[in-house]
Amino acid sequence: MSEQSKNTTAPFLEVKDLAVEYYSGGKVIHAVNGVNLTLEKGKTLGLVGETGAGKTTIAKSILRILPDVGAKVANGQISLDGQNLLSLPEHEMRKIRGNKISMIFQDPMTALNPVQTVGDQIAEAVRLHNGGNKRQAEERAEEMLKMVGISADRYYEYPHQFSGGMKQRVVIAIALACNPDLLLADEPTTALDVTIQAQVLDLIAELRQKYNTAMLLITHDMGVVATTCDDVAVIYAGNIIEYGTKEQIFDHPTHPYTIGLFAAIPSMSEDEEWLHPIEGLPPDPAALPEGCAFHPRCPYATEECKKQPIAMQITKDGHQCRCCCMEQIAKGE
Repeated sequence: MSEQSKNTTAPFLEVKDLAVEYYSGGKVIHAVNGVNLTLEKGKTLGLVGETGAGKTTIAKSILRILPDVGAKVANGQISLDGQNLLSLPEHEMRKIRGNKISMIFQDPMTALNPVQTVGDQIAEAVRLHNGGNKRQAEERAEEMLKMVGISADRYYEYPHQFSGGMKQRVVIAIALACNPDLLLADEPTTALDVTIQAQVLDLIAELRQKYNTAMLLITHDMGVVATTCDDVAVIYAGNIIEYGTKEQIFDHPTHPYTIGLFAAIPSMSEDEEWLHPIEGLPPDPAALPEGCAFHPRCPYATEECKKQPIAMQITKDGHQCRCCCMEQIAKGE
């Protein structure tokens, strides 16, 4: 795994130099700043980082559902199976959304239509992309409800008749109804209790394995990353600052920000009186600091960090890190 694929064949999903800007109150919000990532078929890449880091914007850019007004992809290329999504006309992109690429949105309350039955919402996606008659679409919708653990006789019920966890299952059923090649999961378990969260994660993993679906998982929960992802990209201020396999990131976190994320997690094996939060706040994306965006919060920051952007470097174990103080950090200085 790397920002530039080491394979001779092109990766299934490839994002190159992606930059996304929002416009508000006369200001330019630099939400995503030169992101590069790859994803192979059947694999899961976890995007982790604080709120506002640009994770959801990356997913929306892939699906091309950024707002028509006040947002634009300023630079970059997004390729799915060799096809540049950003160059496609809108009518071609509609054929891809919900079919080749689906998204599980963070809040099922706003993702579902409150005046349409859950069964009809699933069947609508099936008829749009797979064709067939109304009865065939209904049968597929009933099959998907059963697959996510909901009785088929609840087809004609409305979203308000379901609990939060059941709504999320319906959203998953809609996303997977057409057997997508790529699943974008935006914090799919954030609003769920621990028991339902485990059930939903098991369900996604089971269905992903069944259909060999690639998944981009957005989450704040490192525990979810540990149980679900193959690779991890740590996002800060709209850019990837550390990128590697799950084992590399968990066993050898190198960037001060990544180290800070792990330090803020309670330990089950050590007796800690206090957690160790990262000092300060993320930078204003409308006025990003010069050099490394993390340097105002970094205990290892040098004058070099403040002058110019830091390029990705290869660590001793082979993963990538955007930091010029790696040796100093490794020595514990």
